[in-house]
Amino acid sequence: MLELRDVCAGYGGGDVLHDISCAFPAGGSWCVLGPNGCGKTTLLRVMAGLIPHRGQVLLDGEEISGMKRRQLAARVAVMSQVNTVYFPYTVYDTVMLGRYQHMRRGLFGGPAQADREAVERCLASTGLAELSDRPLNALSGGQLQRVFLAHTLAQDPDVILLDEPTNHLDVKHQVELVDYLHRWCADGKHTVVGVLHDVNLALRLSRSVLFMREGRIVRAGDFHDIADAAFLRELFGMDLAGFMRNSLQTWQTVRDG
Repeated sequence: MLELRDVCAGYGGGDVLHDISCAFPAGGSWCVLGPNGCGKTTLLRVMAGLIPHRGQVLLDGEEISGMKRRQLAARVAVMSQVNTVYFPYTVYDTVMLGRYQHMRRGLFGGPAQADREAVERCLASTGLAELSDRPLNALSGGQLQRVFLAHTLAQDPDVILLDEPTNHLDVKHQVELVDYLHRWCADGKHTVVGVLHDVNLALRLSRSVLFMREGRIVRAGDFHDIADAAFLRELFGMDLAGFMRNSLQTWQTVRDG
């Protein structure tokens, strides 16, 4: 379980997060929602150990600031959006990079049989086995995002933190990525916490929601229990529920065929 207790954190001496307390049990997924600038990405960076914090961030009861970077990276992985690829690695080599934290002698010592088997499983599970020798700069956007999903899975983490990983993907590949991760954490062992600007996509990942505003958690729980039209209007500065209902009416007029 990943747990935060009275966490404050920020940049340059100023706090972005204020007294954050929440818990993400193993075997489930959560989405973090709120307007731009409310601290969502900062929250993920704190949980990944990428920026310092006050308070406690506990992974199965152990404070992450006391863990070695390589130890933490083997258990908590961050998956972000893919923009541009500047290096000509193959798909296989890129996924193998995800095994670095598990290699006893690092990359220069070469992968063990267990590393190669792990990479092959990840390639197969993400539908990339036939593309393993292809260079990254020859892939489509959807294929590239699957490579970085396989790279993340190769780390064999307990927790995956999503920071807008579906940006620049078409709808089909957005849904495929979210559905895969939803299934991945349904085994009772893994956790996914996602920051997604697309509210519909976020709720497809999970109905367990953490709403943030100005660096604080304002509501947390099942979306249907904690969200109402007035609250969403105040949080997002627009009639979000009305917008969604109007969108639904538009789609209901589309003919089957």
